[in-house]
Amino acid sequence: MSLSFEKKQAVVNEVSQNFSVARAAILADYRGLTVAQISELRHQARISGVEVRVVKNTLARRSVSGSPFECLLDHFVGPLLVTSSLDPVAAAKVVSKFAKSNDAFKIRIGAMNGDLIDEQTIMKLAALPGRDELLAKLAATFRAPLDTFARTLSEVPSKFVRTLVAVRDQQESA
Repeated sequence: MSLSFEKKQAVVNEVSQNFSVARAAILADYRGLTVAQISELRHQARISGVEVRVVKNTLARRSVSGSPFECLLDHFVGPLLVTSSLDPVAAAKVVSKFAKSNDAFKIRIGAMNGDLIDEQTIMKLAALPGRDELLAKLAATFRAPLDTFARTLSEVPSKFVRTLVAVRDQQESA
């Protein structure tokens, strides 16, 4: 069933808006997957803040024209699933994890910062820690000197109290 012109225009606008805020996009071949498997992929993607869409190739080409993902124009061939995200690592993690558990799902190519990235680069990107993990490590790094300083300051009165207890115990035994 064909989409009306208005619906096609709405799809192009929606996908263009997704691409305008995204930093990474990944194209994958989904032939051979069941509806349940694709629904599971969409569920995992939603949890990670990743957008997953199946879009007709002509509409996808119109959506990326004029965006940093214009380098993908020639790669919209055959049935494709388009994944995009503000966090490139999150998109790569979702897609690579799903590809490992489903042999029919094939990662074709991706784009990040206006450059094409191949499947190996996507897998390397997926191995990196995510944004939340990096922020937690950064916070721990900032907090470490303060924690050490607080322990050092609390050690002085603690050592004094231990000395007083040792003197008291020594006087009681004498």
